[in-house]
Amino acid sequence: MPTISTFYGLLIQMFFNDHAPPHFHVRYGEHKAIIDIRNLALTDGKLPRRALNLALDWAELHQDELLDDWLLCEKMQNPNPIAPLE
Repeated sequence: MPTISTFYGLLIQMFFNDHAPPHFHVRYGEHKAIIDIRNLALTDGKLPRRALNLALDWAELHQDELLDDWLLCEKMQNPNPIAPLE
């Protein structure tokens, strides 16, 4: 599972050829979550509130890049790195 960004302890990843809808995986310590790219919403798992807000803020800034990376992963191609939240 390629890592596309890391910031503030969050690890943002995507699986190759993953199921729809377009989403990314977030790991934060022992917490794991899945966030829908189009709706910018938590769809599975749980994160502490601050970590979830950081992930959602980052996703909003990079939504188009995330969708582009999703298409690459569907084709079994490495996604492009995305700048971390600063």
